[in-house]
Amino acid sequence: MAYQDEKIRDESPQLLLAEQEHMSVARYLATRIPTLKPPMTKAPNPIKLIRLLNLQQWLFFLVAFLAWTWDAFDFFTVSLTVEQLAEEFDKKPSQITWVFRSVGSTIFGIAADRYGRKWPFVINNVLFIVLELGTGFCQTYKQFLACRALFGIAMGGLYGNAAATALEDCPEAARGLISGILQQGYAFGYLLATVFARGLVDTTSHGWRPLFWFGACPPVLIIIFRLCLPETKSYLERDAVRHAQGNLTSTFLAEGRVALKRHWILLTYLVLLMAGFNFMSHGSQDLYPTMLTNQYNFSPDAKTVTQVVANLGALAGGTTVGYCSQIFGRRFSIIVMSVIGGLLLYPYSFVSNKRIMAAAFFEQFCVQGAWGVIPIHLMELSPGSFRTFVVGTSYQLGNLVSSASSTIESTIGERFPLPPKGKTLRYKYGLVICIFMACVYVYVIILTILGPEKLGRKFGVEHDSDLAEATGRDAVEAVARKRNGQAVDRDSSEADEHLKGGAQIRETV
Repeated sequence: MAYQDEKIRDESPQLLLAEQEHMSVARYLATRIPTLKPPMTKAPNPIKLIRLLNLQQWLFFLVAFLAWTWDAFDFFTVSLTVEQLAEEFDKKPSQITWVFRSVGSTIFGIAADRYGRKWPFVINNVLFIVLELGTGFCQTYKQFLACRALFGIAMGGLYGNAAATALEDCPEAARGLISGILQQGYAFGYLLATVFARGLVDTTSHGWRPLFWFGACPPVLIIIFRLCLPETKSYLERDAVRHAQGNLTSTFLAEGRVALKRHWILLTYLVLLMAGFNFMSHGSQDLYPTMLTNQYNFSPDAKTVTQVVANLGALAGGTTVGYCSQIFGRRFSIIVMSVIGGLLLYPYSFVSNKRIMAAAFFEQFCVQGAWGVIPIHLMELSPGSFRTFVVGTSYQLGNLVSSASSTIESTIGERFPLPPKGKTLRYKYGLVICIFMACVYVYVIILTILGPEKLGRKFGVEHDSDLAEATGRDAVEAVARKRNGQAVDRDSSEADEHLKGGAQIRETV
């Protein structure tokens, strides 16, 4: 059995192919520790990196960030209204979206890789509008479950498309920073949901429903925004290679066979890695509000403030560590954040007063700092022809595996009771979170050490050996030459205009 490990930092496709070597399992494992050495890639300061993006690249990033933010907002509308929903339907809402997200990531991921990023993105957001409105008008629990099940399909389809839209045309040096900012759309969506829940839930005669109705509005603007933008250049190049082959569907299927044959071990690894990361986020977050109120007797306001502070730490961590991963490497950055996060578990789960906010800030800095690396890490590892599908589906399958995290923690917590407060049963949830998260961190560290890394991978078609195998090197090189020729013609035209302008100035003088 062989495994392909690429550290790609060269722009030449010939050297790229030469660097791809098949290793035995023993040799591959022997390279895992040495390859953790930080490359110390020289990176400009963040302001210079931001200026590397042209207007179109910024617009791609912004529309992806807004969509991912609102995806998170729509998800948290349920968790922030769980008491009102339980009272309305006389049942605790089930997180049925977990199961259907993987369906959505498969459907919309394959559609985006085959037909382009734009229209699957638009359809995705149309579904958000319809299903958020529908949820707000549900009168029975069965209607509510049906809407949330379909919403799971829509939610699952967005992550991979957002990552591809934001990152595949992004300048290489800025990828880490942009990845970190993009991922924190999740934390930003939670903060927005918290704010609007305070303003819209139980403030009118409609109870919880206005939050869902409001959630259907911003996607209208996001759809208009995306319709004004073209396809990404990376997708257009790949589509040009397929058109050169004549039969688009058969070419796409051939790319799929090559990707599955060459990367099935990698795809399995990514699902396992994403399971660990989702256990990390849900294990540190889902039961935490319950711990604050049940074990440490925090008031609702104190609990909300603590969660907001933790999410501010998440925003800072994702951006900072995403940027640093461009210098120190993806795997090294993840491991360092996991180690520091493990060291912070005691204050995060055992401090019983409001000073716990500081621990919450830095713990979530570490958790989401590691997460900030993930969008670009998955993009660089994924087969070029199936980036949207692989990124989205590995993320959502990992989410599905980790969906039992809060149930596991609650069940273990019942083994560590505290003296009840009146009729309220109390448990040592802090101890459970600490033990659970320690195990998760160890798992993530081991899996990250064992895994590959492709820091600096080129996304152009001429650097995609899978595409060359499926379509032929000639078709790929023809598209690359055409692109390079257009770039040269554009540069020459600009130079001619510059010279002509200079001549006119001299004549005038």
